[in-house]
Amino acid sequence: MRESANDDAPTPSRLVAVWDLPVRIVHWSLAMLVTMSWLTSEIGGNAMTYHMWIGYSILTLLVFRIAWGFAGSQHARFGSFLYGPVTVAKYLSSLLRLEPTCHVGHNPAGGWSVVALLLALSLQAVTGLFANDEIFTQGPLAGRVSYETSDLLTSVHRYNFYVLLGLICLHVAAVFFYLLVKRENLISAMFTGRKRVPAEVAFSQGRMASRWLAAATFLGAAGLVAAVVNWS
Repeated sequence: MRESANDDAPTPSRLVAVWDLPVRIVHWSLAMLVTMSWLTSEIGGNAMTYHMWIGYSILTLLVFRIAWGFAGSQHARFGSFLYGPVTVAKYLSSLLRLEPTCHVGHNPAGGWSVVALLLALSLQAVTGLFANDEIFTQGPLAGRVSYETSDLLTSVHRYNFYVLLGLICLHVAAVFFYLLVKRENLISAMFTGRKRVPAEVAFSQGRMASRWLAAATFLGAAGLVAAVVNWS
């Protein structure tokens, strides 16, 4: 009986700091802004003015996140969570096992899903700069290309939304899969920045980038987007 009680005892774990504040702010801000972007596009009319401003905000966050993927904290960097195809394939083959997996940052599949989301969001935001609705609204750079090119980019903007929607649904489904099946709470970690890992897992805290660097990077991203939007 004593051995059975020991077997049922919870595995010792500890909380470790993983996600820095800029990553968490960008994550939840993008979730909110993408939702608002969809709502304003559905409403149409005067709401398209807000739709465009939301698009500029999304583009600013994307430029910042891409830059932060090279200059940010350890687990924010692309180099820390992008794995080769063999590693990804092995990881995917292990998903159906019920025991939890342990990756302090993004797991091999999650890392590439982040890249896919960033690429789809970037395509959506950039094509929106050149798009038109053939009635009242056009992107700030629509006049810089031919009408045919603007129409083409408008079509890409329209249909890429469904690609983006599919990726978002897959992302949300994966989060709940890890919560309910793998017993890994990724939602809490993205709020608090701290992740619970087994006590025996070796973990190096790594460098947390300066928030002053984050502020400077964000201002640079905002300035770049403002310059592009106001390009005349």
